[in-house]
Amino acid sequence: MLILVTYDVETQSPEGRRRLRHVAKECLNYGQRVQNSVFECTLNTAQYAQLKINLQAIIDLQADSIRLYNLGNSFSSRVETLGKNNAIDLGGTLVI
Repeated sequence: MLILVTYDVETQSPEGRRRLRHVAKECLNYGQRVQNSVFECTLNTAQYAQLKINLQAIIDLQADSIRLYNLGNSFSSRVETLGKNNAIDLGGTLVI
């Protein structure tokens, strides 16, 4: 399933900037960055549950916000891009 992760982390303090870096790094472990605070992650149910646990452990629940959108398995017809598209087709063939 495709999970869209968006976040807004308080960055006024050094601790907030550290949390921001950790959230981005954790999201990179599961998917690809498509905009500054937006990641697309193709996950199974167990990976999705683990990602939520990991992110919740990083953020300050009183100051930060993470939104997770489950676009399901039939996501290709639900995602449109206008303008520049740097995303990699994770379902396609990868040639290295």
